Amino acid sequence: MSDFMLWFYANYIQPQLYEIHEGEYSDHFQNIMDSLPEGLHHDLQKCEEFTAIHAFLLGLHTGAGLSSAAR
Repeated sequence: MSDFMLWFYANYIQPQLYEIHEGEYSDHFQNIMDSLPEGLHHDLQKCEEFTAIHAFLLGLHTGAGLSSAAR
């Protein structure tokens, strides 16, 4: 993954995720964190980072495809 995408995640995507964690999904995220052994918390965070970055990139590609199809 590029350095830019890691920076983008840390500075823009992750703060948005933490707002979600504080909202209606907070209990679900907390249940997952509580059920994992302490050593796996970092792995979960890396999986969340990977998934969020690729979901963002999918949105970009989808949006670009839709804009050309709408012409």
